[in-house]
Amino acid sequence: MSDYMFMLENHLSPVQNRVVAQVQQAASQANVNLFLTGGAVRDMLGGFPIRDLDFTVEGDPFKLAKAASELGGAKQVASDELRGSIDLLFPGGVTVEISMARSERYAKVGSQPEVAAATIHEDLRRRDLTVNAMGLSLNRASLGLLIDPTNGLADLEQRELRLANNRALYDDPARILRLIRFQVRLGFTLEAKTAQQYENVRLEELEKQIPARKLFKELAAIAAEPNPAEVLAALEKEKLLGLFSPALAGTKLNLSGFAKLQKARQTLALAADYPVDWLALFLHLLEDKLTPKEIAALAKATAMRKSEVEMPAKLAAAAKQLERALKSAKLRKASQVYEVLHEVPGETVLYVYLNSRERVVQDRIRNYFQKYLPASQEVTDRQVAAAGHQPGSAKFQKAKEEMIRTRLDSRPKKAPEPAEPEPVSGPAPVGPRRGAQA
Repeated sequence: MSDYMFMLENHLSPVQNRVVAQVQQAASQANVNLFLTGGAVRDMLGGFPIRDLDFTVEGDPFKLAKAASELGGAKQVASDELRGSIDLLFPGGVTVEISMARSERYAKVGSQPEVAAATIHEDLRRRDLTVNAMGLSLNRASLGLLIDPTNGLADLEQRELRLANNRALYDDPARILRLIRFQVRLGFTLEAKTAQQYENVRLEELEKQIPARKLFKELAAIAAEPNPAEVLAALEKEKLLGLFSPALAGTKLNLSGFAKLQKARQTLALAADYPVDWLALFLHLLEDKLTPKEIAALAKATAMRKSEVEMPAKLAAAAKQLERALKSAKLRKASQVYEVLHEVPGETVLYVYLNSRERVVQDRIRNYFQKYLPASQEVTDRQVAAAGHQPGSAKFQKAKEEMIRTRLDSRPKKAPEPAEPEPVSGPAPVGPRRGAQA
């Protein structure tokens, strides 16, 4: 095993490792060359958490995605026929993009590119930043080989953001927004020529040529950032937030709401694999101070689809129902609270935690994340199998749920601290103490 493969396996969660193995198996069966690319390689080499898995294939990405889905039980969430890419969601909340290795040629600024199949080296060179233009071979003959045609590893070590080519921002002005987002997240400085290209395209106001749908995709990317409030503040500082909605400037931007969400994420210590639709929560906070007319203008400026426009309202309705359930006096056991919250989407739970004024609701959600969820994970499939149940059967899952309930309800409560004895200043008094029964 190469050092890079060892590094990759140690950076991935068990669920992510399983997904990588499934995509590798599908690629081997299809006899196509497969590479892990983009953010996953950057984060692995930079020591950052790996959030998403991006694969590039020299071959048919849709055929590979179908085979990988069948192996891993994933569902398709988006696709781009022009660029030959497909997004999959695997069990456990692992998101994957499988793309065709391609070249892109832009006839004019902000236009749709002319796309052609290409080699992995050509694909990496057409990307935005050098730190995003690295690939790791997942093929048997070259397993673990790092492909770095633009010297992104050196820039990563220098903590610099450098554009992968001289036309990166001119070809696709949406990369202006990506550049700021990565600068905020990674804390890197801009390389001199990159800073100059940024200034040039801003002087030409090329940001006004970003297509509406790309603006929405950038909103979705900001929503998934570890600290979206910092990205929004940086965009406001660069006078770019108005691209989405002029109403978001100043007091209309709910920075206090985003700060509250950030504090909640830290307080609850959310696991990396806890599934949350961050976009729904993000849109709720983004629109919180906007009027209906301003919300409609935001939706138009970013070409939101009907399902995306309806996200905040649907989230609020689901949260109202969950809050009602969590207030119930019938929830007297830890297992009962666990069962109420376990099957509820993460964004609904967080919405309630952010907005509910009921102390009992706040406490129950906090206990779920800090006590009940970790305790439930102590019950392993191996323990259930050792109890005589066949993995994969209905009885197996039922037995596991019962073991979890038993574990939660039998966890010992913290013993109360003994009361401190009353101070005495001489011999102990004779007879009953004050207030004692005679």
